[in-house]
Amino acid sequence: MLQKRMETLPSWCGLSTEFVPSGRLTDLLLVEGLTDLQQKQHDFVQIETTKGVRNASRKISLEKLFLPLSKLSIPPRVSVTVGVSGIGKSTLVGLFVHAWGKGELGKDFVFVLPLTFRELNAHDRLSAERLIRLASPRLADRSLLSSVDSSQTLLILDGLDEFKTRLDFSNAAVCTDLCKEVQVENLITNIIRGNLLQEVSVWITSRPTAASQIPGGLVDRMTEIQGFGDADIKDYLDDMFIEDPNLSESVMQHLKGNRPLYIMCTVPAFCKICGSSVGYFLKSAKGSPEISAVPKTLTEIYSHFFKMALCSEGTGKQNEVLRIEQVEQNCKKTMSCLGRLAFYGLIKKKFVFYEQDIKAYGVDLSSLHIGLSNRLLMKEEAPLSTLYYFPHLTFQEFLAAAYYYTASKRALFDLFVESGMSWPKLGFLNHFRNAVQKSLQSEDGHLDVFVRFLAGLLSPQANKALSGWFLARDEHHSYRSHAVGLLQNFLGLEQAVSCRTVNLMRCFHEIQNTELAGVIEEAMKNENLSGMLTPVNCSALAYVLQTSEVCAEEANLSSCLTYPAFQSLLSQLLYCNNLRLDYNQFKDNAMDLLGSILSGKDCQIQKISLAENQIGNKGAKALARSLMVNRSLVALDLRSNSIGPKGAKAIADALKINQSLLSLNWPMPNIETDRDLLVLLLHAYSRSPLFLFRLQKNSIGPQGSKKIAEALKKNWSLKELLLQENAIGDEGIVALALALRVNSTLTIFPFAPLAWGGFFPLFEHRTNSAYLDSFFFVSDLSLRGNAIGLAGAKAMAGALKVNGTLRRLNLQENLLGMDGAICIATALTRSHSLTYINLQGNRIGESGAKVITDAICTNAPGCRVEM
Repeated sequence: MLQKRMETLPSWCGLSTEFVPSGRLTDLLLVEGLTDLQQKQHDFVQIETTKGVRNASRKISLEKLFLPLSKLSIPPRVSVTVGVSGIGKSTLVGLFVHAWGKGELGKDFVFVLPLTFRELNAHDRLSAERLIRLASPRLADRSLLSSVDSSQTLLILDGLDEFKTRLDFSNAAVCTDLCKEVQVENLITNIIRGNLLQEVSVWITSRPTAASQIPGGLVDRMTEIQGFGDADIKDYLDDMFIEDPNLSESVMQHLKGNRPLYIMCTVPAFCKICGSSVGYFLKSAKGSPEISAVPKTLTEIYSHFFKMALCSEGTGKQNEVLRIEQVEQNCKKTMSCLGRLAFYGLIKKKFVFYEQDIKAYGVDLSSLHIGLSNRLLMKEEAPLSTLYYFPHLTFQEFLAAAYYYTASKRALFDLFVESGMSWPKLGFLNHFRNAVQKSLQSEDGHLDVFVRFLAGLLSPQANKALSGWFLARDEHHSYRSHAVGLLQNFLGLEQAVSCRTVNLMRCFHEIQNTELAGVIEEAMKNENLSGMLTPVNCSALAYVLQTSEVCAEEANLSSCLTYPAFQSLLSQLLYCNNLRLDYNQFKDNAMDLLGSILSGKDCQIQKISLAENQIGNKGAKALARSLMVNRSLVALDLRSNSIGPKGAKAIADALKINQSLLSLNWPMPNIETDRDLLVLLLHAYSRSPLFLFRLQKNSIGPQGSKKIAEALKKNWSLKELLLQENAIGDEGIVALALALRVNSTLTIFPFAPLAWGGFFPLFEHRTNSAYLDSFFFVSDLSLRGNAIGLAGAKAMAGALKVNGTLRRLNLQENLLGMDGAICIATALTRSHSLTYINLQGNRIGESGAKVITDAICTNAPGCRVEM
């Protein structure tokens, strides 16, 4: 029976025996739960705001998905795998089932029972027994139920987001009888809770918003499917255009030059749509001046894709090519009916349709079997009914927008009210305003992309592509400027910037009105944002932070944020990787706000600079609380603030827990005693992975240096310590040098300016100095501004002749002169490991420069010297 079952599995998962899985599906991201963004926002919003990259520190291979994570843990009973629409969830399930049937994966499972929620939609009531037989008809014998209800059985439920009913775990009646028929949604909740099939492993796949129905406490393991990386996108496009590598390269270059589209290409389904559309346009426009009008917006991409589909000129359908005139005549009614089906399905959050739905909206089923429509509506035969669904969520959204666009020009009442009367809404602009209002009122953003498409259909390029299909030529001219005005009015209504208001900015992009975003981006480049951040401009700034190349590496918001503007932008700053907030006069109340976003699961911030603000102890404590839970931040700059001993102690305590912060630029101008600094170093950094600690300009003094030295003897993580301008003195230098004999991890160690006479003995003679060995682990040494003269240069030269670890040496702004340069040059003639020396500001003259140059050319061609 099992052998026969395995033979039928390939037909269920739609994979041939020659199927080769995509390498990206072999590893999943282990996540601790859904973030607010994943639970509440549209799939596109999730990708755009996170730039297609999720924070994940751990991965798990598909072959280990249902195994314990360690020797002390147990296998998961309920596993949930999430991913946005088109990311490959069903493909992953098919891959696993197919590999299990061949004995390659899941070898611990005797039974694998795959089902889709689309199949379950055909039933109102089911028992656990019937569910098992639905997954595997050969398990009809009740005596086998005891065998199935074991830890050697895996029940797969694919596509929770397509289930017709929400799961209600609060009010579902308890059922423990395997043979009792209950409502299907109650059956699923009882299986997940463990009231039924207690020993069976359950694997559920879902879009994140739908997965939020399942309480986190019932999920033993949650994983997320990774999207494409740069190499994956290139390989995918190369496979798409395998017969024309030049076309593949042209498509890739166009997408890379369009950041919003390229980010979306991390989703395989969209990468296919986008690649097909751009490739189709480039082929059809080859040698034409229209080559400059390659699709750049979401609406343009889908306009050309649908035009390609309707003309049947896509790959693999050449035998179905019809004359465009015939297609235009035959398809308009069908496409209108499909659009109506798509629109009312979208507002009801319905993504799977049945024959009664198809007929109710006037879709001619016979037309679904020709090339015109079978790419736009998929058909699937379930045991009890025939299912229909759009190949991707965005197909439904685009068709819904096209229907609304055409219908609203003649509709007298609210189109969102399918049956019954409503207040009159005459004219396209009234309906357009109504659609935007509906999208702004939506908590989960399910109308966001629909509204983007609706606005995009007013753009010249989309109108040109679809004229004669959906749109009348040039009719957008009478609506476009008024629609832009409506969008601007909506932008100024809310003080706080949300995903909805950023979506309005994306509507401007779709409609090809980019003036507002352009002004803000230019001001940001020139650091002229101060005084510009009105509510409307804050929305534009939030959009620029997500889409601009300028902000990809660093979002510089220095000297421009007031407290109200910062509060307004707060939710959107979560997704900046590198955030500069210097010179904003932030006080402690602003740190309460910043701490709230650093504490969030969604937080993507890796670097924050808060230099030159007015943060005190209270603000430092707020940051400390967030550092205890934050897992994304790796660098924090707090220079030139007003943080005292109590604030220092709070952050020190937080660093005992935080395991992600690697670099800290720390200000303590008001330190009262060196004891606080000692606490910070000894009790925090000995347990923290921090490797860079900046303490410039803190008046540490000799006694503070001694305490730092004691801390360094116990710290084994710090690699770089910056102590410039701290009046350390000779006594402090000697203490630090002795500490470096014990500490072998500190490799970058710039010294504070001091009298060179106290430092000279460290380098004068190796045989006479107990300290030279201290520097045999240091690779980067800065002695800038230490008044080093000829004697010091001789000592340094002697040290360089025997040191084998130093890579970078900074002797900038000293008193070496020409004779000192000659001493350094003699050291370069010996064996050494230096790759960089800075001798600027030493008045070495032309003769000194020539000696250095000759030494480099002869003996150290790999060493770069700045003079």
